[in-house]
Amino acid sequence: MKYTRCFYFLMLVILCISCGKEINSIDFTKPNTFTAGIEGPATDNKGNIYAVNYQKEGTIGKVTPEGVVSMFVELPNGSIGNGIRFGKEQTMYVADYTNHNVLEVNLSTKKVAIYAHQPKANQPNDIAISPSGIIYASDPNWKKGTGNVWKVTKEKGFEILESDMGTTNGIEVSPDGKKLYVNESVQRKIWEYDILEDGTVANKKELYSFDDFGLDGMRCDSNGNLYVCRYDKGTVVILSPEGALLKEIKLQGKKPTNITFSNDFTTFYITLADRGCIEKVQNELY
Repeated sequence: MKYTRCFYFLMLVILCISCGKEINSIDFTKPNTFTAGIEGPATDNKGNIYAVNYQKEGTIGKVTPEGVVSMFVELPNGSIGNGIRFGKEQTMYVADYTNHNVLEVNLSTKKVAIYAHQPKANQPNDIAISPSGIIYASDPNWKKGTGNVWKVTKEKGFEILESDMGTTNGIEVSPDGKKLYVNESVQRKIWEYDILEDGTVANKKELYSFDDFGLDGMRCDSNGNLYVCRYDKGTVVILSPEGALLKEIKLQGKKPTNITFSNDFTTFYITLADRGCIEKVQNELY
């Protein structure tokens, strides 16, 4: 048995070398513990990872730093989550694409409430949160190949920032709160905006574009580098704040949907739709 394992390990190494790219990730959770709708990983202040659609749609699973998975909460009223972010006091915010909401979840009581509702939204998909607490939501229309970007607050709810874009998907705020990044999955472009004092955006410019495959979730590290999930390519691309391609990391799965970090940024975690699990990568930039 020992020699059989060595043989298969050797074959995997040879396969990776022959493909010209080394697989950099390992499994953090077992395959198919989540559905193909696995998305929106986010990390709390204790290092636990949360992701949507654990075992079945409409749920949120919790994974300890050691990789132990459990059911955290089932969302009510037919809600299905996508992006997850944490705000102040470790409040969880969830993009609920079926009911056109951003939900608010109390980590202690697990009570789920509607933070903001917008019936005109296509489907709140991914969310980002600024240091000031403003939430930004991508809002794709997959059938039409279009999308919107919304600013979301408790006081004013959903406010449109830009409409009739491409298929808006991954969204992120720079660590200093000065930049908003939005990608378009089908058009394969990443846009950069300046965030103004009132939370609106201006000075849109193209940060980076790709020639193939798709784009999904994005996150910034503490230095402002942008980590982008390349859907169908099975990689994560790291871009500098200036838009230079720093590194591309090959994953085991082909359909990475989103990404989050450990609290010290030494590890990042990626949700894989085709494998129904979370993979992890040691971050060579930290």
